[in-house]
Amino acid sequence: MSRRYLFTSESVTEGHPDKICDQISDTILDTLLSLDPKSRVAAEVVVNTGLVLITGEISSKAHVNYVELARKKIAEIGYTDATNGFSASSCAVLVALDEQSPDIAQGVDQAHETREQTSEEELDAIGAGDQGLMFGFACDETPELMPLPISLAHRISRKLAAVRKTGQLPYLRPDGKTQVTVIYEDGRPIGIDTILVSTQHTPTIDDITEQAAVQAKIKEDLWALVVQPIFSDISVQPDERTRFLVNPTGKFVIGGPQGDSGLTGRKIIVDTYGGYSRHGGGAFSGKDPTKVDRSAAYACRYVAKNIVAAGLAEKCEVQLSYAIGVARPVSIMVETFGTGKIDDDRLLDLVKQHFELRPAGIIRMFGLCNLPGERDGRFYQEVAAYGHFGRTDLELPWEQTDKADVLKEAASQLLSGVTV
Repeated sequence: MSRRYLFTSESVTEGHPDKICDQISDTILDTLLSLDPKSRVAAEVVVNTGLVLITGEISSKAHVNYVELARKKIAEIGYTDATNGFSASSCAVLVALDEQSPDIAQGVDQAHETREQTSEEELDAIGAGDQGLMFGFACDETPELMPLPISLAHRISRKLAAVRKTGQLPYLRPDGKTQVTVIYEDGRPIGIDTILVSTQHTPTIDDITEQAAVQAKIKEDLWALVVQPIFSDISVQPDERTRFLVNPTGKFVIGGPQGDSGLTGRKIIVDTYGGYSRHGGGAFSGKDPTKVDRSAAYACRYVAKNIVAAGLAEKCEVQLSYAIGVARPVSIMVETFGTGKIDDDRLLDLVKQHFELRPAGIIRMFGLCNLPGERDGRFYQEVAAYGHFGRTDLELPWEQTDKADVLKEAASQLLSGVTV
């Protein structure tokens, strides 16, 4: 019997209060790693009406102006008008930072004191920066091997920001949220049930002042300039039965930190797979790569994506777990939800053979500490909005599928009885 169901994912724009915090945190991280790749960073940010608080733990040889970094990022996002209740030039920026706890640092620092060790010994000497569990996921619903609902939600959010910044829709303001509900049948997407866009806007548009007319204008413009263009290369399309909801409360004038407070790490489902896959719980932004919440989640995505890209499964979820100060994962799990071309246990063996999953190895494999310096101080802040995965607009090392052919060949040898 076929099963039909709905699945929904959301995204937010870069002007959402939580995403402002994520981007400031990752701008701090980018700057510190550019100047000192060994920086230890756990930067947390809070925003509210007229206020930015930067806190957390940072140990680095670099000296930076945190207030200036925050103001520059806020202006880049689009908050430059003080009449909106939050502005880069007028908000208060408070800084309250400590150094990283030596109890946390000692397991990670161990290898830096033993430079004469061989490469393998060094990798085993650098432990995880904390305990925790991480998930990675991939599926064949989209070219970027992401679930369709979160892929569409991110596309709409990015387009919403683009038409604001280019001046196509000058009445838009930075804060916004999107949500897409996809119709599934037997596990495959077959239609679009609902598209929801909530976007901050000016009280009036040109000479339109009546609220209902303002909302009607916004809805018409968003459908033509934001929603329809993002479906240009998608086989599953909205139709006459698709609901299109815009600012359901009737207006969205007061937004950003004036409308709601923001906090680093509060949009972890937006950052990952839109709820389609599990999440380990740890946030990404503001954390340097020794924090496995971030680096191992990237590694999990890399493994899962290569398995799907190799044609070994239609869906794949990978879990890793770590103990603080210990290099090798405590556990590794591979789940293909009945779509695998070989047994999950055999896939797990291939993962152990072909992927480096020690924290120092992940950092080295992806170049995670050096990428900000190599990319003019802008790397982590670029993934702090619109998702860390499936980003075809960015060159991300964990999105590569360079292991797919190796996995395909190894799986073929397994199936033919050849020992690998």
